[in-house]
Amino acid sequence: MSTIAFIGLGIMGSPMAVHLQNAGHRVVGFNPSPDKTAPLVQAGGSAAGSVADAVRDADVVAVMVPDSPDVRDVLTGEDGVFANAKEGTLVIDFSSIRPDVTVELAKTAKAKGFRLLDAPVSGGEAGAKNAALSIMVGGEATDFEAAREVFDALGRTVVHVGGNGAGQTVKAANQLIVAANIQALAEAVVFLGAYGVDLEAALDVLGGGLAGSKVLEQKRSAMASHDFTPGFRIDLHHKDLGIVTSAAREAGVVVPVGGLLAQLMASARANGDGALDHSGLLRGVERLSGRLSD
Repeated sequence: MSTIAFIGLGIMGSPMAVHLQNAGHRVVGFNPSPDKTAPLVQAGGSAAGSVADAVRDADVVAVMVPDSPDVRDVLTGEDGVFANAKEGTLVIDFSSIRPDVTVELAKTAKAKGFRLLDAPVSGGEAGAKNAALSIMVGGEATDFEAAREVFDALGRTVVHVGGNGAGQTVKAANQLIVAANIQALAEAVVFLGAYGVDLEAALDVLGGGLAGSKVLEQKRSAMASHDFTPGFRIDLHHKDLGIVTSAAREAGVVVPVGGLLAQLMASARANGDGALDHSGLLRGVERLSGRLSD
């Protein structure tokens, strides 16, 4: 089994690191907020005081941080992976970042003697906790096979989708589809409420037909109860839709729904909802409809 350094122990990273420790790997975790390392330590892993200390003896470095600048800092900073890990170390970036940044970092990694896979995930906090993530992987096929033990401990659907940057491109498409589904569900919930329909009964029958989706299945309870405890924050989905619209522009393709969704996410943040779960888009529909209760 491998020694794995896990950088970023937030909502997603913490349960992922614990699963790897429970699978028999030796996991050393680092997070800027040291208290976030507690679940990993309780599972038998260990905590490091810096990225450098975490990666120094690692066979594999896993990264799960919020955005492109964070990944760049973790990999290329003075305290980072490229300056402190062993040559030949396999680096798996589970973060969701810009595809062009991934391509650039992969080139830097190769020049410095490292192997880099972009492996963003889908499934949210529930998927991370249940080791049921969908993982879309970009990079060399040989590196993908070398990482199989890691991926199999974390996900149920693990697919090599192409070279470096391909994983991030597929993740951007995933976030476009998820946001569209959440917004449509939010609009349907407000629409049903306006007519006094039994919401639970309505969602039961909708879920059994073509309108059914993982989003309806997983987000209906949050919308019905107005409990927007974050599993995946609006702030992060806003960042991801920025990636979608930017990458689409660079490719010369149009994503009109994506552009609208990006604006709706931006509106949610401007109204103070950025820290809520992305099912909190319901509040935006309620706000526009004059039905927001708080």
